[in-house]
Amino acid sequence: MVQKTSSSVPSAGNAGSGSASSEICHTPDVIPSSEKRIVLFIAVLAGFITPFDGSAVNIALPTLGAEFHMDAIALSWVATAYLLSSAVFLVPFGKIADIYGRKKIFLYGIAVFSLASLAMVMVSSTEMLIVIRVIQGMGSAMIFGTGAAIVTSAFPPGERGTALGIYITAVYIGLSSGPFIGGIMTQHLGWRSIFLVNVPIGIITIFLIKWKLKGEWTECKGEKFDVTGSVIYGSAVVAVMYGFSILPDMEGAFLIVTGIIGVIIFVLYEMRIPYPVLDIRLLTKNRVFALSNLSALISYSATFAVTFLLSLDLQYTKGFTPQQAGFILIAQPVVQAMISPIAGRLSDKVEPRFIASLGMAIIAVGLFLLTFIAETTPIWYMVLALLILGTGFGLFSSPNTNVIMSSVDKRFYGVASGMSGTMRLLGQMLSMGIAMMILAVVTGPVVITPEYYPQFVTSLHYAFTLFTIFCVVGVFASLARGKEIPPHD
Repeated sequence: MVQKTSSSVPSAGNAGSGSASSEICHTPDVIPSSEKRIVLFIAVLAGFITPFDGSAVNIALPTLGAEFHMDAIALSWVATAYLLSSAVFLVPFGKIADIYGRKKIFLYGIAVFSLASLAMVMVSSTEMLIVIRVIQGMGSAMIFGTGAAIVTSAFPPGERGTALGIYITAVYIGLSSGPFIGGIMTQHLGWRSIFLVNVPIGIITIFLIKWKLKGEWTECKGEKFDVTGSVIYGSAVVAVMYGFSILPDMEGAFLIVTGIIGVIIFVLYEMRIPYPVLDIRLLTKNRVFALSNLSALISYSATFAVTFLLSLDLQYTKGFTPQQAGFILIAQPVVQAMISPIAGRLSDKVEPRFIASLGMAIIAVGLFLLTFIAETTPIWYMVLALLILGTGFGLFSSPNTNVIMSSVDKRFYGVASGMSGTMRLLGQMLSMGIAMMILAVVTGPVVITPEYYPQFVTSLHYAFTLFTIFCVVGVFASLARGKEIPPHD
């Protein structure tokens, strides 16, 4: 694959295309079909292991706590440190990738993530464990800040939706199947196996990148990296996400407000410098990009805690074992995996916002059905709701990602990929924050025993009702983005 140079000329009508159009950009020529398949295979491998690791470790927390004598707060940091680190570095690493090379940053991300996973196998203290989880989060950010960008760069508009659909399928299979597969691995192979499995996958991915991918994508070569803006951005994200993680404590509300103030400062600063880490015009003048990211945030906020809440319901009020509960909950990701590639392919032919909006509406239907669950609800009813949720999310995710990536110029692919990943993480934290706040207010800080089942079920009703409302609003946000900006590759 030979590199070529071209000017980064903003596409007509695409607000947020950025200044400095005279910057020299390096992009590969047309990529052969065989190499496109390699790119997609590499992205799928990386797209699976990072969210799988993030979600699988949650099922192993009790085992970790017993081995290292960790209290509840320390255990929560095992998960939170990874999420916070990923969210802080996603957008900055996306911009770094646009400047210095997406393949290079992606490769470094796989290496960092794999080495950190190997270190987790040998960890001997709580402090070391949490530090390594932060490093893992950095590697994950390098991967997710470039993964969708590389796929978008490699595939032309007519094939992009299909490719992104396959990539998104891998991401959500990893995210959704993590607790189920992680539970089996923890039970039969020990918690360290969850991290050890990342190492050979990482080695294979690195080998394929070095062996098969000869070119590079550097659309913003020559730009300066915005260190100050990145620090402000990271601090604001930490405040908001950590604040959500400790709701309903007043300290959580204070941190969220502080984080919002930090976001305002970040926006004002970014609008005044020539090379911002995040060109604010992408959000203020590119309605398609802004509302597509908002739709992603809403979808994650409304759905991420569903598995957590239903897992508790199945094991407490229904009396299932963790493995049995996992078999039931796997219904959603299975359907989602089947639908996402089809939805991605459709988004190459039909206006993606309609497919994504239909998906969001179907998610709302599935959540609405869950508002009626009770202690006596039959399993078939819960499986039906999960199948509907999986169908809706499968229809929504791929087209929405296609819109996000196709609504910006090539020079912003890394930033767009980072923003998309950040919306996922913020939505996850918001979803869990809402669920925990409702449980704390309605059920209280008690062990869920039969005498508290009625209050627990009431908590579920409130949570699923609120999530349903989120999705109804999300349908309008998805439709309001307007007609997608034609791809300009």
